[in-house]
Amino acid sequence: MKRSTRLASAATLLCLMLTGCGTKPSPPAAADLARSTQRPWSELDAATLRSKISRLLPANVKDRNGWASDLQNAYSNLNIPPSPGSFCASIAVIEQESNFQADPVVQGLPAIVQQELDQRAAKYGIPKFLVHTAMLKASPDGRSYRDRVDALKTEKQLNDLFEEMIAGIPFGARWLTGYNPIRTAGSMQVSVRFAEQHASEKSYPYPIGKSLRDEVFTRRGGIYFGAAILLDYPAPYDDIVYRFADFNAGRYSSRNAAFQSALAKLSGKTLTLDGDLLRYQGGKAVDQPSSVETVLRGLSAQLRLSAGDIRRDLLLEKSANFGQSPLFGKLFALADKSAGQPLPRQVMPQIDLKSPKITRKLTTEWFARRVEGRYRSCLARGEGSN
Repeated sequence: MKRSTRLASAATLLCLMLTGCGTKPSPPAAADLARSTQRPWSELDAATLRSKISRLLPANVKDRNGWASDLQNAYSNLNIPPSPGSFCASIAVIEQESNFQADPVVQGLPAIVQQELDQRAAKYGIPKFLVHTAMLKASPDGRSYRDRVDALKTEKQLNDLFEEMIAGIPFGARWLTGYNPIRTAGSMQVSVRFAEQHASEKSYPYPIGKSLRDEVFTRRGGIYFGAAILLDYPAPYDDIVYRFADFNAGRYSSRNAAFQSALAKLSGKTLTLDGDLLRYQGGKAVDQPSSVETVLRGLSAQLRLSAGDIRRDLLLEKSANFGQSPLFGKLFALADKSAGQPLPRQVMPQIDLKSPKITRKLTTEWFARRVEGRYRSCLARGEGSN
């Protein structure tokens, strides 16, 4: 993936942020001096590297060699530089999201599924009693669909059952086609949509069985796509916690939240620092201006950019190129001057997490800080094993 020459490569940024390669600060800290005597992980043979990855895993992980092998293969296929820091980033997310379960158990899944099915039926004007009656039909394994739902424990089980229901129950094709309630899956809870998009841009390195969606539920697929969304892009951060925030809120959300913060300070307007600069529907930007775009248009004279110029650059918000755009540069130049000092280029997105699986108030910042703590513990395990 080619970027502007002003933008460091993804590998360089990863090395600088996650330690283990690149230029060390001067003078180096004692810990850096100690690490400098160790061979870079990129020079290790496969067996030695796998052994070192295994030592980074929490003590309670079963099949340590299998997890280490899948991490090693994922990083190799994605060309992510191997280092304690880079592996610990994925390990910390896996521990947070699934505690090293390729297909984690979801508490209260049957009730969640029934609620989603009822809401879906209501959208299509299908009476609830018809839905419940249809669910009494025997499924291919002999049990009723109702009994199958009541026995659900994991998202993989639900995914498989859902595909059967489309073909097996009355009005299933009309009611359920194109609507699979499983949107995130696997040990790193990766968006299925992201996995499908990533595979369309970069060849998936493993044989695909039934479908790519099913691959996200496997250990190797969950790790591969999880490592991709976490690390396979050039994020302009000097602190790993903002990558963890992006993993939860979407790529470049922390950079975009900083843009929103700078815009709010310059304009005096109140803006939500959620990292979304445009309005979206179905994953695509819509024409209706967002609050961010509206405020920017009010500053068009100061920015010396037309409404079309502003829109053009905002459409880059999900990519590294937005940080190199005229809009980004001019907005921060004005905001820095107005503040009398450089403003931060990374800000924690302020987002309340909402999902049928979440039963208490959680935020993106809570997630990022929690994962950061696990990341530091992983690094400590690595130091202790040398």
